[in-house]
Amino acid sequence: MSTETPNPCSDQRAVCLAADAILEQCAAYIDCVDDAQYVRVSEVVPGGTIGKHIRHILDHFRCAITTDCTEPIDYDHRKRGGSVEDDRDAAKGEIATLRTLMGRLGVEDLSETVTTRVMLCGDGQTADLSSTRAREIFFAMHHAIHHNAILKAIGLELGLECPEGFGTAPSTINFEQAEAK
Repeated sequence: MSTETPNPCSDQRAVCLAADAILEQCAAYIDCVDDAQYVRVSEVVPGGTIGKHIRHILDHFRCAITTDCTEPIDYDHRKRGGSVEDDRDAAKGEIATLRTLMGRLGVEDLSETVTTRVMLCGDGQTADLSSTRAREIFFAMHHAIHHNAILKAIGLELGLECPEGFGTAPSTINFEQAEAK
């Protein structure tokens, strides 16, 4: 058993570094598709396109990174659509912006208390939960990994080969590595 005291400052920066890596993976994925593939409606994921999933991922990161701490982070009531869904360059530009904004967050920003508003059911009932900026960035990252798995399925449908680990949760990678030993 470790007797080391965790360092919340380094833990919060580690969350940002991991989230940055996921955003970098998304940008690399976009580079692997052409304009037509980016907006092509999937047969595997009905109604889904690469662009829609990328936009959805980036919406969550934008909420987690940029929502003022005096307002609730609300992933359910966010701007949808826009050029990121249809334009690979717009998506890559948004990724670059989010990476820059996240990189500018200091330890104080990451540890600040925020409120996250969550929708509990389809009738619109919500609850407000206390969180931190770092925790919400982690949520956006974790959420992105699951959407990357969907992007991987769409990519396979298009004949794309995704990098090892794309769309795979860190816990799954860790488990599989331990099993291989």
